[in-house]
Amino acid sequence: MSQNPPELRPDLSRARITETRRDGQPTIGMVSLGCPKALVDSERILTRLRAEGYGISADYSGADAVIVNTCGFLDSAKAESLEAIGEALAENGRVIVTGCLGAEPEYITGAHPRVLAVTGPHQYEQVLDAVHTAVPPAPDPFIDLMPASGVKLTPRHYSYLKISEGCNHHCKFCIIPAMRGRLASRPAHAVIREAGKLIESGVKELLVISQDTSAYGTDIRHAEERGHRAHITDLARDLGQLGAPGEIWIRLHYIYPYPHVRELIPLMADGLILPYLDIPFQHAHPDTLKRMARPAAAERTLDRIAEWRGICPDITLRSTFIVGYPGETEEEFQTLLDWLDEAQLDRVGCFQYENVDGARSNALPDHVAPEVKQERWDRFMEKAQAISEAKLAQKVGQVMDVIVDDIDADGIATCRTKSDAPEIDGNLFIDEGTEALSVGEIVSVEVDEAGEYDLWGRLAPKR
Repeated sequence: MSQNPPELRPDLSRARITETRRDGQPTIGMVSLGCPKALVDSERILTRLRAEGYGISADYSGADAVIVNTCGFLDSAKAESLEAIGEALAENGRVIVTGCLGAEPEYITGAHPRVLAVTGPHQYEQVLDAVHTAVPPAPDPFIDLMPASGVKLTPRHYSYLKISEGCNHHCKFCIIPAMRGRLASRPAHAVIREAGKLIESGVKELLVISQDTSAYGTDIRHAEERGHRAHITDLARDLGQLGAPGEIWIRLHYIYPYPHVRELIPLMADGLILPYLDIPFQHAHPDTLKRMARPAAAERTLDRIAEWRGICPDITLRSTFIVGYPGETEEEFQTLLDWLDEAQLDRVGCFQYENVDGARSNALPDHVAPEVKQERWDRFMEKAQAISEAKLAQKVGQVMDVIVDDIDADGIATCRTKSDAPEIDGNLFIDEGTEALSVGEIVSVEVDEAGEYDLWGRLAPKR
């Protein structure tokens, strides 16, 4: 699958941060790992540091200290985080660790005893205290200016918008509630205010994220303040009204399939928000879902999918699944394949089950052998790829709006349709006539070729 250019990856795009440093200004580097929610944490930390007069370095050598924002969800992610910490220590020597893996400080210091400090997820004040200790601030109020939107680690034309922290679910394979706590929703007016500032700064696409987006506001009883109600339907409607129709894209991620999700679909049909739902179904067999402590109603989910498509035929459904979960039989896995055939999801990701320290699933019986997990993953992805290829082939000849992510030296434009989120979905490529295009522009394209995950097209005549 083709991906966006490496410089657009969130964990590498720190090179896009302004380098307007003055003489004597203390500077901090940032390595941001993990999911978009962690990326938002990194942006908040850097914004606070910039407001205090720190410069932001795009490389190790130019930094007085480096913050590594870690991921600790899977053993493979923990290993990547330890590797990143080691690299920062080798290249810079002064390292502060934060993020999800920071919830296990002994694990980090056992491998890297030279780190200056370890803080847990979204512990912004503790991170700032550690930076102050390692590199005292030296602000100049006449020079150190901050943009209203703060420091962003994504390209200028899109931004993640975090609406809540934590999660109230108790899925056996997941330790996010233990690391990040229970659901804590932001006031709706604060989310709208941040979104407005981002749009004023040039953002064209807002990617709404949290651990459980469709549960937004339930912890604060859908409180209404300053004209905005903390309910995902109301929030989506309010966000969609921030710009003219089609001018600002609002994309929803991590939507748990509650019944009230149906209320979002008419907003998609009316063009207020993108016709795109990212829903982590995880599996389809009721026994597997019960062992996961997930809702065991895959049949009802199929009915809901049919209902959503009836309201908004253009809706794109993305989901993630786990194969090889403890106790998964061949029959259960075949049920998942059959369900996928019926659901015909547009975008699909799949993970092989891994034990996670602290997860209850570790203690389940009948763990699946690695070679069986691999074989099932191969079969799952083969089916998902065939579905994707057939769905994309149906788009040939259609005219659709795309957002331009990048234009390379050869004039090839990498774009995304409304069906494609950055970094996780496919791209649409335009390889001629791009001289007048700009990154972040939304243009109409006629699709003339389709692959397994990507599309190719040419600019359509202006309407």
